Amino acid sequence: MTAGGGDPALTWLAVIDMQNIFGDRDSDWATPKFPQIVEPVAQLVRAYAPNAVFTRFVTPARPAGAWIPYYADWPKALVPPEDRAWDIVPELASAQAGTAGADGRGGTVVATTFSKWEGRLAELVSPGGTLVLCGVSTDCCVIATALQAADAGIHVKVVPEACAGVDDASHAAALHVMGLFAPLVEVVPLADALAAAPAR
Repeated sequence: MTAGGGDPALTWLAVIDMQNIFGDRDSDWATPKFPQIVEPVAQLVRAYAPNAVFTRFVTPARPAGAWIPYYADWPKALVPPEDRAWDIVPELASAQAGTAGADGRGGTVVATTFSKWEGRLAELVSPGGTLVLCGVSTDCCVIATALQAADAGIHVKVVPEACAGVDDASHAAALHVMGLFAPLVEVVPLADALAAAPAR
């Protein structure tokens, strides 16, 4: 049991896109400080499981609309969802295995969009609930998820020590922007996020 409080049904952790394609330093989409956040992310998963969800970004089979010119710039990313590039990094595999929960509600959310606040994640977090975010990248998929969830009336907490951006300046800028949405979105230290994990 964790030391935190709150209603477990209303509080969920979402681990955003901790995948090989963003962790591999040779990837075109590498996030430089990805290795440094693996352990803080694992700590959060251990604290919040089974109320924890991993998300996976994958590319669409056929890009549409503005995604067409986007993927014209990143053609190497257009690989099938089952490609190992989209797998959660091995360092978090054991943590991921503990997230499904006894009722099978947790697990993994797969999306072709930057924001992961779509059907599956929205179904898990009750209206008026709390969503704790960590992962990559702060300035893309994390901020996109945070703002869409906040618009839906969800209290969002972002853990900076467990997030990484494309560079330090972009990471800091994204955190600053998200902080402007308080109290809908809060930027909270890792220690506070761990202490607030629901008791189980």
